[in-house]
Amino acid sequence: MRELLIGNHALARGAWEAGLKVAAAYPGTPSTEIIEALAGYPEVYAEWAPNEKVALEVAIGAAIGGARALAAMKHVGVNVAADPLMTLAYTGVNAGLVLVSADDPGLFSSQNEQDNRFYARMAQIPCLEPADSQEVKDMTMLAFELSEKFDTPVMLRLTTRIAHSYSLVELGERREVPLKDYVKQPAKYVMLPAFGKKRHLAVEERRHRLMEYAEITPLNRVEWADRRVGVITSGVAYQYVKEALPGVSVLKLGLSYPLPEKLIRDFVFGVETCYVVEELEPFLEDQIRAQGLPVTGKELVPRVDELSSLIIARTVGAQVAATAPELVAPEFLPAPAATAVGPVGPLAAAGKTAEPTPPLPGRPPLMCPGCPHRGVFYVLKKLDLVVAGDIGCYTLGATPPLNAMDTCICMGASLGVAMGLEKARGADFAHRVVGVIGDSTFLHSGMTGLLDMVYNGSKGTLIILDNGTTAMTGHQDHPGTGYTAAHREAPKADLEAIVRALGVRRVQVVDSYDLEAVEKAVREETEAPEPSVIIVRRPCALIVKGKKGSYTVLPDNCLGCRYCLDLGCPALSFNGIHAVIDPIQCNGCGVCRQVCPSEAIIKAGEEDA
Repeated sequence: MRELLIGNHALARGAWEAGLKVAAAYPGTPSTEIIEALAGYPEVYAEWAPNEKVALEVAIGAAIGGARALAAMKHVGVNVAADPLMTLAYTGVNAGLVLVSADDPGLFSSQNEQDNRFYARMAQIPCLEPADSQEVKDMTMLAFELSEKFDTPVMLRLTTRIAHSYSLVELGERREVPLKDYVKQPAKYVMLPAFGKKRHLAVEERRHRLMEYAEITPLNRVEWADRRVGVITSGVAYQYVKEALPGVSVLKLGLSYPLPEKLIRDFVFGVETCYVVEELEPFLEDQIRAQGLPVTGKELVPRVDELSSLIIARTVGAQVAATAPELVAPEFLPAPAATAVGPVGPLAAAGKTAEPTPPLPGRPPLMCPGCPHRGVFYVLKKLDLVVAGDIGCYTLGATPPLNAMDTCICMGASLGVAMGLEKARGADFAHRVVGVIGDSTFLHSGMTGLLDMVYNGSKGTLIILDNGTTAMTGHQDHPGTGYTAAHREAPKADLEAIVRALGVRRVQVVDSYDLEAVEKAVREETEAPEPSVIIVRRPCALIVKGKKGSYTVLPDNCLGCRYCLDLGCPALSFNGIHAVIDPIQCNGCGVCRQVCPSEAIIKAGEEDA
């Protein structure tokens, strides 16, 4: 049976069919749907871990214990998990272990573009790059086999376009893989220096065996066509090459590390001109050039943003079209010059000319109507504070009209950055600095930063925006929600108790929608002579949408001051005379009512009261 699946769901299906028993992840676009799908298979234990390091460590324990295991994360999550990953490459596995790295060329939902194939090379582990959902499923299943055959973790590298694009997938049955015996082996799994030296030798021996495998695996294949032009490519870039340049010969590398050096050499010398097309860094190109082979790559193909068929046509395709236009897809060739015959088509036949389509207006990212974070950033801007921000939908507090965030580096960095600002500029400056972090991100990697503030005598203030979910990636649960990835009840982490246990004595809990209470708490805690925490609490507006009613504007009372527009709420607009609230978008938070100086904003239905 065939089914239309996005890459992430195909991966989950392949892992399930391969006999996966344990999976762990921290939600992060474009990887989130993998664990959500796996949680629906009763044979698989799937969890949301507090962070990616823990997720990989859970998978390591499961694999050493004899069960096939998987850890999934977005590209920057591998940064968090890199510590156990590098040692895992030494210890190897018992049962198969697959690490999914979902890279995000184009920064659709990330703070950077990074090419995680380099992690595979640094750790000396295999890296597989699928080019469609069927390949995602097939390579996932193969990755477990390779992991056990070569005693190594295997990286499966997706990109956003593969993770979230649909293609047909042939479904199969689950293979029940017996639990492997657990054997106590300190020399293999306890990385004392003496043991580590010997395991490094095992890594090198494994690398040579993998290089031999790379030459014969069907993952790497040559598609001969016109031999005047050859292209070496991998992942989704293969699809762009096939669409833009259907007539060229192609070497498709499904195993992008280690490289099949002989296969590549034979291919390069088998064509007249060879190009390398890959997204982001010249990972393949640099290694191919190191072999002394003449290829062209990043001189033409950009190393920023995601690629497309059009980009390939305008770069490599333009070079090919100069001498062999028949190798380029006709739709990507330059339009022919106008002839005496004149234009054809329905518009021309009617004596009309096509008008250019006007560009779509820009739509800046905004917090949702009723978002509990909005009022907090309104207060922080009003108080002119320096805000060290973090990763979450609240990062939009940096955008107009709020403009209330100074920094955002990575998950959990708000506390360390705030601490650094304080130590650089002194105690007086500390009273103008606040760190802002979400509940899920605090549990991910914020607790250690808060402990540092307490231990090293900070006078700073941390604001935890507790909306009771991991909102940015689609409302996944975390240890503070009281539910697991399978939506079963679980112990609920108590944020107030945690921060007190970390040594914070000053803790306030306030309602996000109560601007007066928020401002009072912020003023008090930023003046305090010791570290303090404000937990600002309200559920995500998308979870409780439609439960509070909406607000409206009394036109005769409105001064036209536009103060309410400073909130940046999508439900608010101005018609040139007075403010207007869209009742469909309004989520009834009432924050706009609190900033209106003329009491022109009231609850809908109160007009006639």
